[in-house]
Amino acid sequence: MFVARLPRSRAREVHTNTIEGYFSIFKRGMKGVYQHCAEKHLHRYLAEFDFRCSNRARLGIDDSERATLALKGIGGKRLTYQQPYRPSAGAAG
Repeated sequence: MFVARLPRSRAREVHTNTIEGYFSIFKRGMKGVYQHCAEKHLHRYLAEFDFRCSNRARLGIDDSERATLALKGIGGKRLTYQQPYRPSAGAAG
């Protein structure tokens, strides 16, 4: 199968170059920054990279705007883990 690749992506259009570039940045981030990702948390990592891609300087969003958007996005969300089992103080062991 042959896919014609355009040298530049036009505004509001998605081409294979756009998708390949996004996946390349995601893969580089996963190998370089996070190193391991459990499948149950994959959607969180994808959401972070989607936020980065959608709010980058090339689209006219500066660091302070990006920080404000990130802080607005964390409202009402909390990642919790199951508490480890701890035997009670009176238990024989």
